[in-house]
Amino acid sequence: MKNKTTVNYFVLLGISNNPYAQVFLFLVFLVIYLQTLLGNVVIMLAIRNDPHLQTPMYFFLFHLSFLDLCYSSVTVPNMLQNILTGKKTISLPGCITQMSFILLMGCTEAFILSAMAYDRYVAVCAPLHYVRIMDKRLCGQLVGGAWLISAFFSLVNTAPVLVLHFCGTNKINGLSCELPSLLALSCTETTVSQMVFLVSVLLLAFLSVPITLVSYIYIIFTILKIQSTAGRHKAFSTCSSHITVMVLYYGAVLFRYLRSSSVPSVALDRLFSIQYSVLTPMLNPIIYSLNNREVKRALRKILGKMQGKHIS
Repeated sequence: MKNKTTVNYFVLLGISNNPYAQVFLFLVFLVIYLQTLLGNVVIMLAIRNDPHLQTPMYFFLFHLSFLDLCYSSVTVPNMLQNILTGKKTISLPGCITQMSFILLMGCTEAFILSAMAYDRYVAVCAPLHYVRIMDKRLCGQLVGGAWLISAFFSLVNTAPVLVLHFCGTNKINGLSCELPSLLALSCTETTVSQMVFLVSVLLLAFLSVPITLVSYIYIIFTILKIQSTAGRHKAFSTCSSHITVMVLYYGAVLFRYLRSSSVPSVALDRLFSIQYSVLTPMLNPIIYSLNNREVKRALRKILGKMQGKHIS
């Protein structure tokens, strides 16, 4: 142990070391990142400027778009820089900082999705009381609470990592610094970090998952009671985008963080890490705009204004 050199930086191995593949990957991730920025910014502008979108559902969608912007910006720019320079390195403080922001954004997204599920429950199951229940105060409390709880979640998981000692190998089989990857490289005991992470994830699941599951159980039963096919379709269409986003997000995160460590799969880890940190932030605005007439109308209005300014 004494002969091992203390690690002060990590090497992010990424996807491939082939120089031709590096050029291709750089262009692909650059296009994805620009699409993520454009899509989420346009969604936020549409919600901010359209009076018809000043409702709780779009309030949460605005914050989801902002969160996706932040989530993607935590990982992708560094990824692009590493591919472009070929160094693929990140300092130890930078790696821990990136890890803490990934935990913050990931946890916040889980709570925002839960708030959106509750919003859809009230809209479908108690439409006459929707305005009274989902007022501005409650919406603000749900979003503010999501950020506060997530900040605490990130802090308690980052603190034990700060006292870990890293030596020996400094190669991370991935595109970014995530907690499981860092713990695997520590040459000191990680039991405390693992226990803190397990307990905090269970608490997170206890706070967010039941809200989502119960909300959609009631939504499904309510939709099935609707007599007309058109009515059922209309009720389901208000939830379809949110369901799609939840499946994409929770599916990837559950596999990446909760699968057994005895079933190693570097390729799958990279694939799912790319999905929830790179692809999902890009797909979310597309999913919501394709399945929502009001959002598409607002987007057409913004594009019309932009074209008018360009012509003039």
